Amino acid sequence: VQLQASGGGLVQAGDSLRLSCLASERTFSRYGLGWFRQAPGKEREFVSAISWNGGRTAYADSVKGRFTISRDNAKNTGYLEMNTLKPEDTAVYYCAAERRGYGVPSYSYEYDYWGQGTQVTVSS
Repeated sequence: VQLQASGGGLVQAGDSLRLSCLASERTFSRYGLGWFRQAPGKEREFVSAISWNGGRTAYADSVKGRFTISRDNAKNTGYLEMNTLKPEDTAVYYCAAERRGYGVPSYSYEYDYWGQGTQVTVSS
C-alpha cells in the first residue's frame, strides 16, 4: 500500500488544518491508520491512531481535545483534523498504516506502510 499525506501548510497559532492520507489500495479499509510527527532535532512521535472501522481511536496527550482522527474507507482516505494549533505543533506529519487493523498502536515499529510526510508550520 502506498500512502500520500497532504494538507500541510503555514498557519498562525489558533488556526486549523485538515491533513489527508490517501491510500493506493482498497485493502487500506482493513488496516489501522496512524499519524506521527517529527519536529527538527526531535524524534518521531505518535500523534493519533484509528482502527480499521473507526471504532477505536487514540491520541497523544499533547493533542487530545484539539485533534480529531477519522477515516472514510470508501475513499481510501484518512484524516487528521487539527484545531487550535500551537507553535509546538510545527513538524512534518506522517501517516502510516498497519495490517492488524483492530488496534490503535502508538509505536512507529508497529506500522507497515508510511507516507512521505507533509509539513505543518505554526507561527506565533
